[in-house]
Amino acid sequence: MTALSRAAILPEPDLPDPAELIAEGRRLAQSVSVEPGPFLDTFGVESEHEFKQRRMADGGLMFHAQVGYRDPEKTRRAFGEIHQRVAVAGYAVDRYGICLDWSMGYPSDARRDMPKGTGLILDSPEAFTRLTRAAPVAPHFGDWVIGTPAAVENTSAALLAGSTSIGNLGQYFTFRLPRWDDDVGTTAETVKAIALCAAQPVEVLIHSNLDDGFAAMFTDLACGIGAVLIEQVIVDELLGGRVSHCYGHVFSDPLTRLGFQRALAKVSDSPGTMVYGNTTIYGTGEVENYANLSSYLLVDLVGQRTMATGHALNPVPVSEALRIPEIHEIVDAHLFANRLAERTDGFERLFDFEAVNAVADRLVEGGRRFKARVFEGLTEAGIEVSDPFELLLAIRRIGPRRMEELWGPGYPDEEALRGRVPLVAATTVAAVEAQSGGVVAALDPSDRDLLRQAGLSACVASTDVHEYGKLLVVGVLDHLGVRIVDTGVSSDPEEVAATAADHAVDFIALSTYSGIALSFVEALAREMAAKGVTVPVFVGGKLNQIPEDTDSSMPVDVTDDLGRLGVMGCQSVEDMLGELVRMVSEDHQG
Repeated sequence: MTALSRAAILPEPDLPDPAELIAEGRRLAQSVSVEPGPFLDTFGVESEHEFKQRRMADGGLMFHAQVGYRDPEKTRRAFGEIHQRVAVAGYAVDRYGICLDWSMGYPSDARRDMPKGTGLILDSPEAFTRLTRAAPVAPHFGDWVIGTPAAVENTSAALLAGSTSIGNLGQYFTFRLPRWDDDVGTTAETVKAIALCAAQPVEVLIHSNLDDGFAAMFTDLACGIGAVLIEQVIVDELLGGRVSHCYGHVFSDPLTRLGFQRALAKVSDSPGTMVYGNTTIYGTGEVENYANLSSYLLVDLVGQRTMATGHALNPVPVSEALRIPEIHEIVDAHLFANRLAERTDGFERLFDFEAVNAVADRLVEGGRRFKARVFEGLTEAGIEVSDPFELLLAIRRIGPRRMEELWGPGYPDEEALRGRVPLVAATTVAAVEAQSGGVVAALDPSDRDLLRQAGLSACVASTDVHEYGKLLVVGVLDHLGVRIVDTGVSSDPEEVAATAADHAVDFIALSTYSGIALSFVEALAREMAAKGVTVPVFVGGKLNQIPEDTDSSMPVDVTDDLGRLGVMGCQSVEDMLGELVRMVSEDHQG
């Protein structure tokens, strides 16, 4: 395996001075500080960190809701209505995760002409404050703030709006905004934003969703705990802040879900932000999704009752897989979760925690080993690991796959994915592998042989930062012997068209999620026409978008619009395979 070198990772002759970046963030704190708001005033606390510590000491549960419609006024109304309706039932929503649109990650002066998703767009610092004043609930700006090109301006607005939980550091490592390649500038803004938070007179949690970062791409969950330890060095030790972690989207196995929560308790003295709902198990049946909702909530309830970590529980509405949930659906999920908490009080006495604790211990031991190996390897490569800027940028550029191959704690095995047998297997990557194999196995044998013998090639891309759909497509096509040219995540239409032309592929397969399916395909069609590329295009995932000529904040299905552009919208990867079989059959007959 080729050793890493500084010249390959950080080839720039001059990089920003971290001391100057930190000083700039601290200077800004003289004019930008946390302003009191309804949440802080109502509960008589200086920060959410203090609130969480109180609740943990009292043994109380906390609940988290994700809210963020495109329309700011609808979002404000949702803040007030959800709080009020849940309170009338005798319960509480403790914190709101504010779903900013990904376009908020661009600097405000560049935002107008950049792609937009389906989330909330706040056009001024005052808009941040108007929102957080709508209810006495802790405002959590979890996405598209820290870790983006707009990190400093968005962090400043969040602090002035009374937020003391700001993220998402996990996104810095894995998310690329379309049409934005300045990772040096993004890193500088991230360092300054964290320094700004660290210089506040109250505790500000630097939120990191591990499922948005490298942890979700590791095959070994122990590397996820290692990521926690590495982020603690960067944020807590080198920048003087306090990192707080979230997990849960991709933890479907109850044993490892609970074991990971206990491992976090062993390595962190900061309260967690929230434990997110396991959205990967949600299907299209809303009734069936109540079983999915209760299955992960029960694990999280038991976890907080037996080893409180300060994570608020997130009951994801059962409609999540179909559309952006409406206000009443969020309320329903919280009423369900609180009633479930009441009905399952005492269930923890039915659990034998020996197996859970064994998993937690393996995760902690492996995570510590992974962290040590990462720092040793970076040092050998010439990276200054006491420099938070270099450390952040080097890790981002190396990526999770290479890091796990080089430094993972599992023992080497050439036959294993990433060349190592995991200490504790991550369920997500393994599930995608199993699902892709199952899709191919379910094909008619003659169709499977037909595709394998066709010698096809494909350009595969994701239109946004979400990668699991693309991973499934890549896995299926790989099993069928299709030559794959992968342009990665957050690919630009120009890049996809150019790649398809340069490699003379037979078709393009796109995965999309963040509500830009139609605008991306329209731009891709123009680029393909300009380059003379006429291959079929398949698009799967969330085939929706908010129409430009409407005041609605809800996306609409654009499958028919894609069809009019000559693109096949796929509800499943099987739809694409069926069309490929038809195409190859016609070619053979021709």
